[in-house]
Amino acid sequence: MSNEAPAFTPEVEAAIAAARADVARLHSELVLYNLIVWTGGNVSGRVRVSEDGSADLFVIKPSGVSYDDLSPENMILCDLDGDVIAGSEGSERSPSSDTAAHAYVYRNMPEVGGVVHTHSTFAVAWAARGEEIPCVITAMADEFGGPVPVGPFAIIGDDSIGRGIVETLSGHRSRAVLMQNHGPFTIGTDAKDAVKAAVMVEDVARTVHYAREAGPLIPIPQESIDSLYNRYQNVYGQSGDTRR
Repeated sequence: MSNEAPAFTPEVEAAIAAARADVARLHSELVLYNLIVWTGGNVSGRVRVSEDGSADLFVIKPSGVSYDDLSPENMILCDLDGDVIAGSEGSERSPSSDTAAHAYVYRNMPEVGGVVHTHSTFAVAWAARGEEIPCVITAMADEFGGPVPVGPFAIIGDDSIGRGIVETLSGHRSRAVLMQNHGPFTIGTDAKDAVKAAVMVEDVARTVHYAREAGPLIPIPQESIDSLYNRYQNVYGQSGDTRR
């Protein structure tokens, strides 16, 4: 494999630069909302560069690097097999240990433009029990369109986690999955949208946990969940806003 920098068109270079800046900045949101500890967790963003609009590349954080030290320059550019693009900026570093999982999601869910993994406390607690978060508050109906499901136990290092994410979320309205004994992964139309889902899944995980500790949960009827989800996704917010 050549160590020379790849030859991209100016348009592709601009798209990559924008993704690097976006993904680097969004990691600070995980810190702001207390979704990670130490160097755990990761954000990736897809770079859509081909003429038909499909994605060829994605940007992800390097493994084990302090969040304070993350910058656009040390974000790592990968192809959809999860291989680092040799010669690209930051390519001398090892990518996140979850890179294979992110790559699998991008290969198999073309609508996804961002993937996030955190170790947020309350979502991890539900994952440790292998229990979905029931849809008992309107904010869940709005954001996730129902319960937040549990994905299978899988080992880090290959695409097993990615397979579990895709199998669990395919055909599901939720943009979050609780991988059993591990923690939440979220998807979105872009990296910012996936980060929002990560923030929201921790918020509902905490609220529903406290509610259940206080007494029996009251389920929301399915027709009301459907109505709330449709309103939030299609009516709420400003016209043209795809990241509500």
